[in-house]
Amino acid sequence: MIDKEKIKKAVTMFLEGIGEDTKREGLVETPERVARMCREIFAGIDEHAELHLLKKFHVPASGSEMVIEKDIPFHSVCEHHLLPFFGKAHIAYIPGDSVVGLSKLARTVEVYARRPQLQEQLTAQIADAVMKHLQPKGVAVVLEAEHMCMSMRGVKKPGTQTVTYAKRGIFADTPELCADFFRLIGK
Repeated sequence: MIDKEKIKKAVTMFLEGIGEDTKREGLVETPERVARMCREIFAGIDEHAELHLLKKFHVPASGSEMVIEKDIPFHSVCEHHLLPFFGKAHIAYIPGDSVVGLSKLARTVEVYARRPQLQEQLTAQIADAVMKHLQPKGVAVVLEAEHMCMSMRGVKKPGTQTVTYAKRGIFADTPELCADFFRLIGK
C-alpha cells in the first residue's frame, strides 16, 4: 500500500538534500505530485497476474499452434537507481487446452513492470506467471529495453538496448520452436 505522507516527506528531504529551496514556486507542490505519481507507476505492487490470466477459453486439441503477442510497450523503474527503463515485450505460448484473451498478456506485463524491478527478474516473472496460471505447453518471453541508469548517468550510452529472454516448457526443449519465435518477432 502506498503511503502518500511518507513519500511527500521523503521528497521534501531529497530536494533539501540536493540543495533546493522547497518553498520555491516550482517545487511547492512537487512532493504531492510525486506521491500521486508513485501510486500510478508502482500500482503493480498491489496487483496479481492471476487476476488477468484466470479468464481462459477452451481450445480443441488441434489448436496447439504458437500464439504470439509482440511489441507490447512497457515501462518500469530500476530498483537499483530508481530510474526508468522502457521498451517492448514479446510473449509466445503453445496452448494446452485453453487460451487467454490477448489483452491479458499485456496486462500481465503491466502487473510486473509497475514495481521497482530488474529486467531479468521481470522477464522471468512474466514467463512463470503464464506457465503457472495458463498452463500452456510452453512459453517464451523476450524483453528489449533502454535503461535510463545507463543512458543518463554512469556510462552514458543512450540508445543501448538490453535484451532478456526466458523460455519454459516445450520452448526450453525445442530449439526450432525458439527459432520460429525469434523469426516471427523479427529478431
